[in-house]
Amino acid sequence: MSPRRPSHRSLVRTLSDFVVAFLLLGALTVALPAAAAAQDQDHVLIRAARMIDGKGNLIEPGAVVVAGHRIVAVGADDATLSGDILVDLGDATILPGLIDLHTHLTDKVGTHWEEVLITTTPAQAALYGAANALTTLRAGFTTVRDMGPTWSYTDVDLRDAINAGVIPGPRMQVAGNYVSATGGAGDARQFSIYVDVPTVRNLADGVDAVRAAVRTNHKNGADFTKILATGAVLSQGLPPGAQQYSDEELAVAVEETNRWGRFTAAHAHGTEGIKAAIRAGVRTVDHGSMLDDEAIAMLQESDHTYYVPTLYVGVIVPRDGAALGIPEPLIQRSIEMMRYRNTTFRRALDAGLTIGFGTDAGVFEHGHNAREFQIRVEIGESEMDAITSATSVSAMIMGWEEDVGSLEAGKYADIIAVPGNPLDDITALERVMWVMKGGEIYRADPVEGR
Repeated sequence: MSPRRPSHRSLVRTLSDFVVAFLLLGALTVALPAAAAAQDQDHVLIRAARMIDGKGNLIEPGAVVVAGHRIVAVGADDATLSGDILVDLGDATILPGLIDLHTHLTDKVGTHWEEVLITTTPAQAALYGAANALTTLRAGFTTVRDMGPTWSYTDVDLRDAINAGVIPGPRMQVAGNYVSATGGAGDARQFSIYVDVPTVRNLADGVDAVRAAVRTNHKNGADFTKILATGAVLSQGLPPGAQQYSDEELAVAVEETNRWGRFTAAHAHGTEGIKAAIRAGVRTVDHGSMLDDEAIAMLQESDHTYYVPTLYVGVIVPRDGAALGIPEPLIQRSIEMMRYRNTTFRRALDAGLTIGFGTDAGVFEHGHNAREFQIRVEIGESEMDAITSATSVSAMIMGWEEDVGSLEAGKYADIIAVPGNPLDDITALERVMWVMKGGEIYRADPVEGR
């Protein structure tokens, strides 16, 4: 069956479809009807000069066939593949949708979280979340792990609205609410002891309180537990290098989360807090700024705990922190952590650790997530390993490897394209030109020369 060019059929099934169609006016005519066609089970053939499959392989040229929400075939070229509808992306690289393990989609960027709590509402956070979700999706990140909103559970509602097809956005796993100790990184009463935020109940001190907090979060829709094992850079209270929770409190958080069949993510900058989190059995050590040799050895020995650095945020906060609404003392905390982050990442590479991909987007502008790649490559990671980290490795860390993270038959049709070859210039990932999630197109920039 040879590819045919489709006639224009209506893409608009929901308000979000209309918005996407409007944004794509002037894009490739072959691309616009593909979402509707895929829903009718037509086979859509997507081809380009090259393809990176998310598992470390470069295929030139590359082609993917999609039917409905899933990939049905992947090949070196379209000579052995066929489809009812052709999307020819020219001198581009097809990749799996990217994955960011550390985002904060709700809230307006540039508003510090303490200000959010005393000047905004949860409804505002949700509305900004909807806009940020679309921006993130169109930047090529089709899956994210959202690491806790300022207004509790607004991330749960955002995830559910996306899953219901009400608004466009990436696939999401959400934390629902932080689990934090009094005076620690997530304490919402640090700006004034006389100001309470009654809807933010995330403080838990002692084993029983931590267990109750974990249960409450999962009852209210969380997909995983985020516990603040150390102090934070962008928060007052305990310094980021200090351990916030005891070993016993961390252990019970993991134990209770495991009962729900889910994972625990530990915000951890300081060395002792990192090691306590690893001993407790968390799934990820996020930030991991002050990993020492012992902590790296512990990660090497573990078959279930992974390091998720966030490097670009350490560049942007010292440079643009004031414009992002971050108080000066917290900018200084970020500068202090920069003494460790790059060296830590280099040592983790040398040790051969399995490293996830996270950014802390929300501290900086959404849609700039891919700037993390250049920092990692500059420090010494290969371009292919950086891409694999943001695809199949992060999918495995989330427990979603059966559905996302690589271009393989049976997986969701989460596919992006960038101009040129990101193995020659990793910044190509900052210039995403085409995005499909679950068989629906959310971005289709004009192809040069067509």
